[in-house]
Amino acid sequence: MKCSNQLTSMLRGWARHISIRRSYINPPTTFPPSTESERFTRHFHFHSQFQKPDMSSSSAPSKTLMDFFQPPSKRIKTTPTSLLIPNSNDANGSSASLSVDQKSRVDYNKHLAKSKRNLKICLDKVSNSKGVVKLEELLVEDTWLEALSGELQKPYALSLSKFVESEICNSNIDAVYPPSHLIFNALNSTPFDRVKAVILGQDPYHGPGQAMGLSFSVPEGVKVPSSLVNIFKELKEDLGCSVPRHGNLEKWAVQGVLLLNTVLTVRKHQANSHAKKGWEQFTDAVIKTISQKREGVVFLLWGNSAREKSRLIDATKHHILQAAHPSGLSANRGFFGCRHFSRTNQLLEKRGIDPIDWQL
Repeated sequence: MKCSNQLTSMLRGWARHISIRRSYINPPTTFPPSTESERFTRHFHFHSQFQKPDMSSSSAPSKTLMDFFQPPSKRIKTTPTSLLIPNSNDANGSSASLSVDQKSRVDYNKHLAKSKRNLKICLDKVSNSKGVVKLEELLVEDTWLEALSGELQKPYALSLSKFVESEICNSNIDAVYPPSHLIFNALNSTPFDRVKAVILGQDPYHGPGQAMGLSFSVPEGVKVPSSLVNIFKELKEDLGCSVPRHGNLEKWAVQGVLLLNTVLTVRKHQANSHAKKGWEQFTDAVIKTISQKREGVVFLLWGNSAREKSRLIDATKHHILQAAHPSGLSANRGFFGCRHFSRTNQLLEKRGIDPIDWQL
């Protein structure tokens, strides 16, 4: 009897355990089997009853059931703000940030390098030649070759070339100035499309080491001639430029001042020895070409010989400034006080052209 009671008690305990277990596994709300999504819903509904609520105020918004069945949204790729700001170091930014003076220096250095390159080409031609280089081979600046197309092939120019060659090769002649590679230095240093002003001279200096193919100019280290001394005096009075210790006017040429003699060669110690041999016709062609194909160029004509060239210039398109020659004999008769340097810059600026920096 005692065993029977114990057995009954055990069976009742198991029944209670099974009942509790069944209620835990099968909650009161029942769902008939259906689709996979509905079975997942029942599973989520049951387990969510036992999740601890998130009491954090900064929690993300709760998702609805259907959010789990939506395809994930595409994440938009944003560009950092720093990448949207133009880089000041790029090519355009760098150019735009340069001051006027910096741009002028960049432009000057660029054209100085071109002038030096032209000079080296001529020097190499002379050095590598077995004989005398023809004149037409010593003009190497492309813009002038185009502007003066065919000029050096004309009969007068071919005759001139033979004359200069014979002078250089003549053993009875001590020397011809300037050196061959500098004969066209004025044109090779100042491209046709950059000519802003023209200063006309006569024939080259005939002393040793003086002539360098630019009117009135002498190389550094050579005593400054009296005409150039007077030019520097006028510059000081006109623009306040300090008097340089040298007479090299290359800086003017590179900026666009064509320093052109009307005769481009001369015998040593014999002034005007190459006059009326064809050079005048060639340099007249240079002046006429500038007059016809350019506008707004300032021509500085000093002395009677230079003034005669005014007939070649169209005064309706260009500016002509005339004065006495700056030599010691005539500077006091109209060169001093002419203020041609400041007037040149005023005329250029009126046309929106950068002025010349006359300071050496």
